Amino acid sequence: MKAAVVTDFAAPLELQDRPVPEPGPGQVLVRMEACGLCHTDIHAAHGDWPVKPAPPFVPGHEGVGVVERVGPGVTVRAAGDRVAIPWLGHACGRCDHCISGWETLCEEQQNSGYSIDGAFAEYAVADADFVVPVPEAVASIDAAPLTCAGVTTYKAIKVAHIRPAERVAVFGVGGLGHLAVQYARLVGGIVVAVDVDDAKLDLAWTLGADHVVNAATEDPVAALEALGGIDVAVVTAVIPAVFEQAFAALRRGGRLVCVGLPPEQDGPMSLPIFPTVLKGISVIGSIVGTREDLTEVFDLHAHGRTTVVAEGRKLDEVNQAIDDVLKGRAAARLVFEF
Repeated sequence: MKAAVVTDFAAPLELQDRPVPEPGPGQVLVRMEACGLCHTDIHAAHGDWPVKPAPPFVPGHEGVGVVERVGPGVTVRAAGDRVAIPWLGHACGRCDHCISGWETLCEEQQNSGYSIDGAFAEYAVADADFVVPVPEAVASIDAAPLTCAGVTTYKAIKVAHIRPAERVAVFGVGGLGHLAVQYARLVGGIVVAVDVDDAKLDLAWTLGADHVVNAATEDPVAALEALGGIDVAVVTAVIPAVFEQAFAALRRGGRLVCVGLPPEQDGPMSLPIFPTVLKGISVIGSIVGTREDLTEVFDLHAHGRTTVVAEGRKLDEVNQAIDDVLKGRAAARLVFEF
């Protein structure tokens, strides 16, 4: 099979011919139909984060495909099922996080395309209990971005506890942000999209944003304050200064929801203590959603509540695709189609 492999953090990905893997006990073999390119895949390929994957490995955690065969002991999935392979590749199922509905915080978790090989390949093996069925009404090219970009922003909107008519700013209208705009609208938020690219702000308008702010041509904090301030800021960007701008634009009682993860070398976010305390600001870290969250994301899309903006690519274009994402040339999500 063809696979895109990280062999060295300083080198481009290599297209390699590898044997089709065999599903072990509790696993399924999935013939891939599509896999989105997430910024996390780029961070993984470059070794940007404190806990680094170990080359050689295959990235990819927005995989969608059909179960080809099942390993010993598998009863929850069958050949022919179309499933998604998400970031959460495995969790222990026993710890207090797992049993309380926060399996994404499990300290024993394995992550697709990071600690275990992912879906930048024609075939992938995955834990049968952690793949998620994809409804027939959801196309694979849409299901792939929903498997991470969708469920991540959906969870961020959930944990923000947005009330109808609250003003919600989405910082960064890319692969994640274009979905965050839609989920914020679904729960009744008045949505402001913030980006530095007019084309992405135009996209936000078409997806239902009530206001847009170009942070390259105007001070985003002043622009948001002119709207009355923001109740909730959802930051999908990966630049610490953007998190600080989002914090500064919050009204009293506001919530800053941190989603994007910058490279380790970009440094920490500065959090001023006095405004945090005196304005009653909440700072919320939001990790990717659970299997149940992803099921809900698929169900919403199947019922026509969301639009996925995705551009198809071939796997042998993987390095060009990464360059396009890093240079802002992708309208939203790039998806490898097999």
